[in-house]
Amino acid sequence: MRVRVPLHGRNVAGWVIEIGEPSAGLAVNKIRSVIKVLGLGTTQEIIDLAHWAITRWAGRIRSFVSASAPSTLISKVPSPRYLSRSINFSSSVADAVIEHAGGVVVVSPLANPTSIVSAFASKGPVIVVIPTAHRAKLLAASLKVNGFSVASWPQDWASAMGGVDIVVGTRSVVWAPVAKFSTIVVIDEHDDLLQEERSPTWHARDVAIERCHRTQAVCCLISPLPSQVARKWAANRVFEIKASDEQKAWPSIEVLDRNKDESWSSSLISSQLITELRDSSRRVVCVLNTKGRARLIACGKCRTILRCEKCDAAVTQSDDQTLECPRCALVRPVVCQACGSSSCALLRLGVSRLREELQAAAKRTVCEVTSATTEINQRVNVFVGTEAVLHRVGTADTVVFLDIDAELLAPRYRTSELVGTLVVHAARLVGGSKNNPLILLQTHTPKNSLLVGLATGNFETYNATEKSRRSLLKFPPFGSLAEISGIGTKTFLETMSESMLVQTVIKDSTHGLVRAENWQVLSEVLANTKRPHKSRLSIHVDPPRV
Repeated sequence: MRVRVPLHGRNVAGWVIEIGEPSAGLAVNKIRSVIKVLGLGTTQEIIDLAHWAITRWAGRIRSFVSASAPSTLISKVPSPRYLSRSINFSSSVADAVIEHAGGVVVVSPLANPTSIVSAFASKGPVIVVIPTAHRAKLLAASLKVNGFSVASWPQDWASAMGGVDIVVGTRSVVWAPVAKFSTIVVIDEHDDLLQEERSPTWHARDVAIERCHRTQAVCCLISPLPSQVARKWAANRVFEIKASDEQKAWPSIEVLDRNKDESWSSSLISSQLITELRDSSRRVVCVLNTKGRARLIACGKCRTILRCEKCDAAVTQSDDQTLECPRCALVRPVVCQACGSSSCALLRLGVSRLREELQAAAKRTVCEVTSATTEINQRVNVFVGTEAVLHRVGTADTVVFLDIDAELLAPRYRTSELVGTLVVHAARLVGGSKNNPLILLQTHTPKNSLLVGLATGNFETYNATEKSRRSLLKFPPFGSLAEISGIGTKTFLETMSESMLVQTVIKDSTHGLVRAENWQVLSEVLANTKRPHKSRLSIHVDPPRV
């Protein structure tokens, strides 16, 4: 239940999660009464699951209970709305997943999940986790058309708790206190949106797997590019839906070897890209995850890297006249501190500067799109932007990743999975095109196993290589990582390094990493290591971008 109680002279809201005996030595007459019962909270099943999550992600129970609680006060729930089992949808893949008590389903990026979710719902109530609210809304509508009672999470919290055939929502729906369920389906389990970025960094996929294990339900993970975590959990329970069965396959993906394009070696605009840009019948989207005009600048005369005179960070250029420090926000004119020259060479272009080059090459208007863009002109047919452009633009014929190496060679253990997620978004963007849809990957590393897999459609080599690398380096899921930050980090990690069970890396006084054989060992060491006096630590277990 959700209640209001007195605490240090204030009336605060909270949840009753257990009824117990008074603490030893505490006089019963000092126990304060609950001021008011506000409404329903969650279920005992969720409370037990939250206690597991506390250990798994080194968090507090409030973070997990609040994810399952309603956003408004609810005092009662409606009667169950389970429909007759006369509604029957069949799927051979769903039957195989149920027979094996769970598994991973590999699909095309363009596959519609409605049919497989309907097949599971024909067997019993289902919880569906999907990365974005927009896709959750579309999926809920299509499932209602199939005759199922559907609750959209979290707005239909009361209906979900009362009982419906299908509960659909984004990552927090995995904590939904539903009356009963037989299956949890996680769509696009590879997507980073399924992981909470703030501490505790719980992942909907991992919560779904544990929740199904506790309740003997079936867990089905669906993805075009299943993560290593999903593959390790599934083992031999990986089922693939062939493109011929669903009528929609991956769009054409070409890997452009920039090492052979010598005439354009100093530019991100290749010959093939120019051909695409000048074809007025095609809508082209160019992706470069570098905002601003330039992110790395050298003096055009003496080639000295332009840095901030205050903190020594490399400065960026937002327009022709000014340089700005991304670390301390100091702004100064475009002048070299070494020789005084005002000319500069842009070593790493941003989308603002690149838009000008693309517009000159395309000979038509080019629109810039970043995360700060609120409205775009849909009548324009050439776009350039950061990753946000894949979500802002409605449709496209061609998507070009101008410098896929910047993502592929980033110092992150999950970098190939992050690149795969971007390509899946691009595949869905061009999926509706009838004009020879194309994804173009510009790279200097054409033999990369992921790029070869994307171009050929065969990911066996990539999966084997990625598994071997992670296993050797003890990266998740073959080990566990925690990122520690905040005041007292250095002292905390130095104390922890005395344990033989973990490895620590101290980056500076407020940042560091801990690695262990598995999350159970990591959690035990984190819990048993004494925190420094007056420390303010933030712990991110298995963070997405380390």
